[in-house]
Amino acid sequence: MKRQVSYQWRLREVMAAHGMFNATDLAQPLAGRGITLSSVQTWRLVTQSPERLSLPVLAALCDIFDCTPADLIATRAEDARPRRTAIGESGGPVTDLAAIRPKRARIRPQE
Repeated sequence: MKRQVSYQWRLREVMAAHGMFNATDLAQPLAGRGITLSSVQTWRLVTQSPERLSLPVLAALCDIFDCTPADLIATRAEDARPRRTAIGESGGPVTDLAAIRPKRARIRPQE
């Protein structure tokens, strides 16, 4: 059975718990730990879920907020549901769709 994994980036919640409500509030603490990000990069880090994150940035965030990576990233794994297949009236799979499709109309000019 396949497993489907997902995650939720919780940086905004952690920032709010520490009284930081703007992305610009994070730029100075990051710079103090040797992480230089542009204002756009900082805004994206705060407002969007990153697909890639460098470990130095993650370590700096954990140091700033005195938390663990698990506090910043909530993960979830679920069993993927099997795909359902279409069944006909007999209960078996539909094999001959031509039998239930209407025939195409042919228009002939009048003579």
